[in-house]
Amino acid sequence: MSEGFSCIEATVAEIHDAMAAGELTCRDLVAEYLERIDAYDRDGPELSSIVTVADGALERAAELDEAFNEHRTVGPLHGIPVLVKDQVETAGTRTTFGSAAFADYVPSTDATIVRKLRDAGAIVLAKTNLPDWGASWFGHSSVRGQTKNPYAPAHDPGGSSAGTGAATAANLGTIGIGGDTGGSIRIPASCCNLYGLRVTTGLISRRGIAPLVDRQDTAGPMTRTVEDLARLLDVLVGFDPDDEWTGVEALADVDASYTTALDQTALEGARLGVLRSSFGEMPEAEPVNDVVDAALETMDAAGAKLIDPIEIPELHSQLSDSALFAHQARANIDEFLARRDTAPVDSIDEVYESGAYHDDLQLFEQLADGPADPTDDPEYWHRVAAQGALRRAILHVFAAEDLDAMVFPSVQVPPPAIDHLSDGVVYRTNTVIASQSSCPAISIPAGFTDDGLPVGVELLGAPYAERNLLGLASAFEATADTRRPPQSAPALSE
Repeated sequence: MSEGFSCIEATVAEIHDAMAAGELTCRDLVAEYLERIDAYDRDGPELSSIVTVADGALERAAELDEAFNEHRTVGPLHGIPVLVKDQVETAGTRTTFGSAAFADYVPSTDATIVRKLRDAGAIVLAKTNLPDWGASWFGHSSVRGQTKNPYAPAHDPGGSSAGTGAATAANLGTIGIGGDTGGSIRIPASCCNLYGLRVTTGLISRRGIAPLVDRQDTAGPMTRTVEDLARLLDVLVGFDPDDEWTGVEALADVDASYTTALDQTALEGARLGVLRSSFGEMPEAEPVNDVVDAALETMDAAGAKLIDPIEIPELHSQLSDSALFAHQARANIDEFLARRDTAPVDSIDEVYESGAYHDDLQLFEQLADGPADPTDDPEYWHRVAAQGALRRAILHVFAAEDLDAMVFPSVQVPPPAIDHLSDGVVYRTNTVIASQSSCPAISIPAGFTDDGLPVGVELLGAPYAERNLLGLASAFEATADTRRPPQSAPALSE
C-alpha cells in the first residue's frame, strides 16, 4: 500500500494526481482494493458483492505502470480499477449472469463496453453480483447468494446491479458499471448512496451484455461523484456497428467531454417539476419523503424554481400498460444464448427445468413463463405502442411546464430488511418511468433516514438531455454534500 494515499472515496482525478506525483502505482492501488475485498466482501461484514476477482488484474496494473514510467498513458482511465456487473461478458474471466448454471462459463470475447474500458486504460478488477439474469429488484443470486447493503448489512442493497452498488459504495473499486432495464442502476444507487445514470436507450452499446428487454436495456455508470460518472460516460457512449440501437448517437451531443457539462450553478433558475404522485403514501414511505423534501428545499435554496406539483396524466395505468418484461425477456435471453456456442445451456427453459436459479426470484419464474416469440401476440404490440404514448405524455409535460427535469424519489421506501425479502416484499420503485419511456434519469444521494439508510432522489430528463442532468446533479452535489462512506468498510488501518 502506498504511503500517504488511501483509496477511500478516491476519485479518478485524485488517483491520477497521486500517480503523477509518484505517490501511487497502479499495482499498489489494485493491491489495496484486493485487500479490501478480502477484508470486507469475503470476511468482516461479508458483503458478498463480488462474484469473481479478475485474473491478471495485478499483471495488467504492472503493465500500465511500465507504460506510465515510459511517459505513456493508455487513455483517460489509465490504471483505474473498475467493478463490472456480472451481466457483462469479459474475455478470460468467468461471467455467470448471476446464474449457477453459468458458474463455469468463461467468454472468449469482451462486451463492447469492456473493450472500451480496456482501451481507455481501465483495469477490470472484479465481476459483481446480480440476481439471476437481472430478474429481481433485490440482490440475491443462485451463484453468490445475498449481497448486503454496506450501510446496514441486515438490509438489501437494491437490484439488480446490487454487487456494483454495494462494492462501489464500500470502496472495493474506484468506479462501477451497472445495467438498467427497469431501474437496476438507479435502485442500488439510491440504496447505496451513489450516483447512477441511465442514459437514453441506445447511447451505450449492449453487445455482450445479457438482455432483458432490448427496448429498455442499457449499461451505465455507478460512481461516488458526478465527475467520475461523466468520465465514465466519455468512454462508454458511442456508436457500435454490432448494436443497431446505438445509431441514436447521431442525435446526441457527444463532441465534447461530458465533464464540460458539470456546473455548480446549474440549479440557479432551473425549472424542476415535482412529481408528487410518485411519492409513497404508505407509512414506511414517510422517512423517504422527509429526506426527499429536504433535498427539494436544498434545490430551492440553490435557486431552482420548483413546479410543485406536476402531473403525468394516468401515470399508473400508463406504466402498467407499457410494461414489457413478462412479454419479451424470455425471447431476448434465448436469442442471446443461441449466439453463444460455448454456453452451458441453450435456453431459459433449460435453466428453469434444472432449478438452477435462486428460490426467491418470482420474476425469474415470470420470465420463464413468457412467450417464445412475443411478436405473435397483439398484446405485445399494444405494450410497445404504450411505451411511445408514455414518452409523448412525459414530453408534453416537459413542454407545457417548460421543465429542465422532473424530480421524485428513486425508490418510495428505504432499503428493505433482508429477513423480509422472502415474505414477498413489494419494492415500490419509480425508476420504470424512465425505463419504459427510454428517457435518461439520474439517481443522486439525497441523504439518510434517521435509521441511517440511504435515500436517492431521481432527476428525469428529456431524451438526450444527459448533459443537463449532469449539470443539475453536480450543482446539488456541491451544495448538499450528501455522499459519505459506509462505516462497515473503514480504511484498513482503522
